Amino acid sequence: MTSSAPDANLPELVLEVSDLKVHFPVMAGAVVRKQVGSVKAVDGVSFNVRRGETLGLVGESGCGKSTTGLAVLKMLDITSGQVVFEGEDISGYDRARMRPIRRRMQMVYQDPFGSLNPRMKVAQIVGEPLEVHGMANDRAIYRARVASLLDMVGLLPDMADRYPHEFSGGQRQRIGIARALALEPSLIICDEPVSALDVSIQAQVVNLFQELQERLGLTYVFIAHDLAVVRHISHRIAVMYLGRIVEIASRADLYARPLHPYTVALLAAIPIPDPEVEATRPQQIITGEVPSAMRPPPGCRFHTRCPSVMEVCKSVDPPMRDMGDDRAVACHLHGA
Repeated sequence: MTSSAPDANLPELVLEVSDLKVHFPVMAGAVVRKQVGSVKAVDGVSFNVRRGETLGLVGESGCGKSTTGLAVLKMLDITSGQVVFEGEDISGYDRARMRPIRRRMQMVYQDPFGSLNPRMKVAQIVGEPLEVHGMANDRAIYRARVASLLDMVGLLPDMADRYPHEFSGGQRQRIGIARALALEPSLIICDEPVSALDVSIQAQVVNLFQELQERLGLTYVFIAHDLAVVRHISHRIAVMYLGRIVEIASRADLYARPLHPYTVALLAAIPIPDPEVEATRPQQIITGEVPSAMRPPPGCRFHTRCPSVMEVCKSVDPPMRDMGDDRAVACHLHGA
């Protein structure tokens, strides 16, 4: 696999997500089962990703980040909304129609061990996508391809004959990345790909993602809860809270001047490696519990925990407002 110039016929936007909703039914009844509600895991998410860009998707655990990634890949049923991939609306596609699309959109999972089949050797794991899509008919080419993919992610070709348990966590994640690259995708969803790794290994894997992006022209949606990691790799960042995006901006703008109170609190929680500076900076502690995704509060969903709450926040849901400079925020503090 080699880097090549972008095809002029390909759209600039690799991914366009509009008002995406993923609701899970809540059933009750011992004999006759009936739906009594729904968990609004993703409830009206919109964003786009440009070719060659990394969009960071951040927020607390349970805010809907991973569900959004799975829905984009059509690995979960979409309740409503639209997903357009490379100009093609795939929102209503079934498994058969998604099969050729899946070659161009792949995923790197959070658990570098649980996502690998322990009974398969690395050569089989990395080469499996080639077999599934009928690209492994010539065994010599197949073996050369696997060796090339392993080399691309910093592993030795002779490691192909080993099993996943023989590798460290960082090496296992490199195997997962090699598998994702096998079909030369244009979009990779990275679902907290470094959160299970030691801090020293995290930096190596993040650097690998960046090197591969520059070399192959890849586009990433990088899901994480660690804002320090997201700052290092992302071009733009979308902040999620309770199933919705509350702010989206370039990396520089978001970290220099966060607009939403939730974003402010998240950034304040990032530790500074200087005890004197850390001791003097103001604290932005978020109090209270995250509301239930089954019964989200009226108005702004963050108003129950927001230090800047106003009366309007308790009843009126703030729309996402364009603030210029390619940034938007859903907050009454920045109303028209």
